[in-house]
Amino acid sequence: MTSKFIDTHTHLDGEEFAGDLDAVVSRARQAGVAAVFLPAIHLESCHTVTAVCKRYPGYAYPMLGLHPEEVRADWQQQLSAIKPLLAQTSSRPIAIGEVGLDFYWSREYEQEQLEAFEQQVKWSVETRLPLMIHCRKAQNELVHILRRYADDLPGGVFHCFTGNEQEAHELLQFERFVLGVGGVLTFKKSHLPEVLPAAVPLERVVLETDSPYMAPVPMRGQRNEPSFVAYVLQRMAEAYGVSPDEVARQTTANVSRVFGVKL
Repeated sequence: MTSKFIDTHTHLDGEEFAGDLDAVVSRARQAGVAAVFLPAIHLESCHTVTAVCKRYPGYAYPMLGLHPEEVRADWQQQLSAIKPLLAQTSSRPIAIGEVGLDFYWSREYEQEQLEAFEQQVKWSVETRLPLMIHCRKAQNELVHILRRYADDLPGGVFHCFTGNEQEAHELLQFERFVLGVGGVLTFKKSHLPEVLPAAVPLERVVLETDSPYMAPVPMRGQRNEPSFVAYVLQRMAEAYGVSPDEVARQTTANVSRVFGVKL
């Protein structure tokens, strides 16, 4: 396979990679991964993400934001400290993320999550940086907020899409957005191999790992890493009935369109 591909979502700044980060990046390059995008989850990780991206310039790209599971009573202070970082000139962020809504574990900070997400959506409109969106058990609320800004948003990714055809159609109504697909596509009980070709044009998907989480088959149970995105690519090619090279070429073009990153 000649075409390169991109892992649009990996937490390489996490402690899980502290001991062998150079080796992880080396394996990713060898596997054909042309770039990796790193989302922050809170203020501290905005700095660790940026540090990793400075270590691998032109290969690792930062995304800065406040993750919904990290929204607490101090969310306004967190956002006040994160926003100036969007304008940093060294290792400039390519997106606002990882942001969104997550009501899976708790609704304790539901109102704070809604407000924090909407604030960061406004940042996207203002800065023209796309959004990297996390959504779990909250699609109705998420779509309700996004519709208010749909005409003005530059675009983004609905990260870790695992939904059905109806949910895919609802998200794809936001024309400048794509769906991020990772290791779940390879799982034995996943319905994504049927849902994606039926409801999602190849022009509307990007590849991701969400490493170190959710390693794809045949690596389930191991620490996930960007090189494993090759397994997601292979399964996507099978699902769409096209060559792995075509999936690599199209998803890379999708990344360039959404993020403005030319590789």
